Amino acid sequence: MGSFSIWHWLIVLAVVLILFGGGGKLSRLMGDFGKGLKSFKKQVKDDGSGGEEEDVKTIPGDAEMRQAGQSAAEKDKAAKG
Repeated sequence: MGSFSIWHWLIVLAVVLILFGGGGKLSRLMGDFGKGLKSFKKQVKDDGSGGEEEDVKTIPGDAEMRQAGQSAAEKDKAAKG
């Protein structure tokens, strides 16, 4: 029960061959994944602009949330001291 059977070793061998064998299939796969991710980010950025000039860094309602956070911080300061 403590030792591996032949099936365990065959599965390990298959995983090793898939990961490290095959003439760089894994590196090509990861390169394609990176290119796809870069393309996706570019499309999201282009689609988000919509041809209008807008500040991408600001989030709608962000100013209200910051103001509410400052109010809570001021209440904490007043309570402490």
